[in-house]
Amino acid sequence: MLRTIVLGSCVMVQGQFVRDLPDGRIVVRVDDRLFAGRPVDNCKAA
Repeated sequence: MLRTIVLGSCVMVQGQFVRDLPDGRIVVRVDDRLFAGRPVDNCKAA
């Protein structure tokens, strides 16, 4: 499933969902790289 995360104030990354982290962030995979950030609400991602 594709998920969008926020890395900074205006940097977003969209990739394949990998896992949830205990602090509320999620990890997504883009090619061979992993990124962790806050998930974007469904209404903001659309």
